[in-house]
Amino acid sequence: MLETYHGRTSFFDGGLLQLIGWSILGGLVTFCTLGICYPWALTMIYGWKINHTVIEGHRLQFSGSAVGLFGQWIKWLLLSIITLGIYSFWVRIKLMDWKASHTSFRN
Repeated sequence: MLETYHGRTSFFDGGLLQLIGWSILGGLVTFCTLGICYPWALTMIYGWKINHTVIEGHRLQFSGSAVGLFGQWIKWLLLSIITLGIYSFWVRIKLMDWKASHTSFRN
């Protein structure tokens, strides 16, 4: 059965207050841990966005974990240090790839 929202089959059903709350929580956790838990904040906020997205009637789901991203994050940090910052230009692409590889259709 296809999900619809006001007759549309592709939509986002998250709310502004939820986004503000998750963003504040992610920022606080990142700040209080001196950036160590930044991967947790990323997965939390990205998971919220994906889990509230429906494409052509099919809801998306995010299966990534902070622990999984943390391992990648350490690897990317080390590669950036070894290459004197050059690898950091690829980190955004690698992060997008990691997000996409942990996103699928729920139904």
